[in-house]
Order: sequence, then structure tokens, then C-alpha cells
Amino acid sequence: MSDLTPDELQRYARHLAMPEFGLAGQRKLKAAKVLCIGAGGLGSPITMYLAAAGVGCLGLVDPDVVEVSNLQRQLLFGQSDIGRPKLEAARDRLMDINPHLEVRLHREMFTAANAREIAADYDVIIDGTDNFPTRYLSNDTAVWLGKPNVYGSILRFEGQVAVFAPHLDAPCYRCMSPAPPKPGLVPSCAEGGVLGVLPGLVGTLQALEAIKLITGIGQPLLGRLLHVDTLSLRFRTFNLRSDPDCPVCGDHPTITEPIDYQGFCGMTPPPNVPTLTVQQLHEKRQKGEDHFLLDVREPDEYATARIEGSTLIPLGEVASRSAEIPRDRTVLVHCRSGMRSAKAVAALQEQGFTDVWNVAGGILAWAREIDPSVPAA
Repeated sequence: MSDLTPDELQRYARHLAMPEFGLAGQRKLKAAKVLCIGAGGLGSPITMYLAAAGVGCLGLVDPDVVEVSNLQRQLLFGQSDIGRPKLEAARDRLMDINPHLEVRLHREMFTAANAREIAADYDVIIDGTDNFPTRYLSNDTAVWLGKPNVYGSILRFEGQVAVFAPHLDAPCYRCMSPAPPKPGLVPSCAEGGVLGVLPGLVGTLQALEAIKLITGIGQPLLGRLLHVDTLSLRFRTFNLRSDPDCPVCGDHPTITEPIDYQGFCGMTPPPNVPTLTVQQLHEKRQKGEDHFLLDVREPDEYATARIEGSTLIPLGEVASRSAEIPRDRTVLVHCRSGMRSAKAVAALQEQGFTDVWNVAGGILAWAREIDPSVPAA
């Protein structure tokens, strides 16, 4: 294993002072390579604490740039980083925390096409994402490569942490969640919000679990799910069991290569949905062309940012409140990014609406391309 330099011996003195950890544990950390999928709310504390702890190599996967709405919880970044690629800003911050660190940047989406190639050279995979397709993909990839998957999720005031690792006689994510929730049932953090300190708490626990796995100290959350409710500050642990019928890690696996994860999670846009751009919407408004602008986001989202003149009917209520939508006018439907509105258009078509259109890109595209005064979050 790699020897420690005099600077490293001084830097990690508090680790070395613990007999349970000591020089052997620190050497294991230095030799380890950890992949963190996502450099956002969870990825920030995960990577900063692993860098400070002395993990030798950190791989980061994220295609995004820093936005002002990130700064409430993503402490890897500051005001001066707005507009920069997240991974470039993250690399600079992490190298400032620990110059002995190797940082590998994967500025791309973690997809079925590249997951195995990206993850193959790492010892531990940490899931710092906020969407179900990537959670299932990271789980499946970890199972196929025989690597532990440190899972974390956050929403509003609650979070979860677990370690999935069938090769260590523990269940995988699919054993706990064989099927994803129906689209729209569980909002994303962007839709439902998240308390700024929550990802700090959950991400730090994920970093802790990775350190335990690498060094062999303590008892990782293998076969256990930790749930935290920040409002009551209550921690509960639930036992998880391996599913012998699991399609990925069970006795007779049926999923042995990547699948269509977007389709599996019901996130494929409905086919044959008429679409117009935000530029076309803007032109219609400027020309005074008659239309009914329907916003299918949630009330909290609508209260924060809206397009003037829009009517709010959340996606889950569109079918039951279709009588409030005029059939003799052009109906233009938007949401945050275009996915929920596409589903709303399809639902209205099934009810006989003929002149109904999806606004591609939603309010994010409107704020970016038409009206920057509209908050984009």
C-alpha cells in the first residue's frame, strides 16, 4: 500500500491517534478509489469529507453547471462559481481541501451506455443522485461489478442511507424497491424542496459508510436502512432482506445488462404529444393570440415562480378538473421542464381535447430564454 508522506502523517494525525483506525486504516484510505455519482446536495459533503479524510482518488460524475439555486445546500460551490461547470469548481475546492487527492472528472450523464466503463476502476460507488432511473442504474452496475453501493436519498425534511452489496451477503436496492413509484407520486427535490442542512447530514453519513467499508472498521449499514426525520430529530433503522427472486441479485437473475431505465421508471415522454417552444409561446403572447396557459406544477412551485396569466391545476388533478379547462380555445401546458406537462397533454387528449400543446422545456426554458426575471430553480 502507498506510504504516507510527512505532510500526510501530520494532516491525518487525529486518525492515526485512534488504535482502531491508525496507520493501517489511513493507508487503506489512500489506496482507495471512490466514485460519487452527482456533485450536488449529497455529493458536496460526500466528496469534501472523503477528500479531507484522505481517500486517494475521487471520481465525480455530473454534467451540470453551478446555478444560484444550488448554493442553499451545495457547499462545494460559492457565488463566484455560478455558471461554471460543477466538476471544475468541485475539483478546485477538493484540491484546496487536500492537495494529495487525485480527482477524476466525468462530465457526462451516468447512463446505461457508459455506467460500466465509468465505474469499473473504482472500489466503492456512492449514489448522490435525486432520480429513480439513476438509482436503479447505479445499483445494477454495482451488483454486476461486485462493488458496494452507498445509497442516500433526501426530500423535504427526511433522508435515508443504506449500503447495498450482494457480494457482501447484503441486499441490493431492487430487493428493497422492486419497482419504482408511479411517475409524479414522489416529487424530486426541485419539485418538493429540501431543507438545506439535510443533504449535509445524509451525505456525511454516506461518506462515513464509505470510510467504514474501505477501512474495515465498525459495522456498515449492510442489510439495514437508516431513516432520519430532521423535524423530530428521530433516527430509525429498518432491517432489509435479500430477495431470492430479485431480477438482478437473486438466485436466477433476469436483468444482466443495462435496460431502458427511463422507461422502467415511467419517465419516457408520451408519444405523439404536440409540442411548441417557449419562443413560439412568447410570439403568441406578443401577437395577442387567444390561448389558455395551463401550469401543472405544484402550488409551492407556482408560488415561487410563474408565467403571468397562467392557470394552476397540478398534474394529479388535471383529469378530475378537466371541466375547468376550455375546449374551445388553444390549450398550452407547461411545467418545470416539460415532462409533467407532456403527461398532462396526453391525459387531456384521452378526454377528447384536440387543440392542446406541450411547452417544451417548461418554465426553466422560459426563464432562461425569454424572461430572466422569472426565478429558475
